[in-house]
Amino acid sequence: MNILSIDSGIEKTGYAIISKGKSGTGDPRLVTSGLIRTSKKLPIQKRLLLIFDELEKITTNYKPKQVVIEQLFFSRNQKTAIQVSQSQGIILLLCAQHNINVQFLTPLQIKQIITGYGQSDKKAIQKMLKLTLNLTIPVSNDDEADAIACGLAYCYLNKNLLE
Repeated sequence: MNILSIDSGIEKTGYAIISKGKSGTGDPRLVTSGLIRTSKKLPIQKRLLLIFDELEKITTNYKPKQVVIEQLFFSRNQKTAIQVSQSQGIILLLCAQHNINVQFLTPLQIKQIITGYGQSDKKAIQKMLKLTLNLTIPVSNDDEADAIACGLAYCYLNKNLLE
């Protein structure tokens, strides 16, 4: 079963595909991950369309049965919060069109599950991802790492997933 996990944003959207076998058949495996970038020069509707189109390609290629989104928990910048919410809206539309289940996890939940401490910093998350997924090189972008951590946390929360 493939899981698409997303750290949504307007400038950068991190994504990861995590493969989870049938219950009891192994650990989650990172299939691919990346970053969708949009230019500040584009109007918001074009930026959202670019994110939608890229996630549509990923969904078509990997056919996830579940999407997990890192929930916007708190933002000091209202403009950023609104744009992240708009980005999440197009993700929800994509999921509705493909009939894919959606779950949100908070940053606190993700950190607690991945590192055992809800106030962990980005370095601790990166270290645990490298160890847990046997990554040969660390993930260079925080948004991509957050998406990977989100998917991995979902797998740990749902250990008894069936294909």
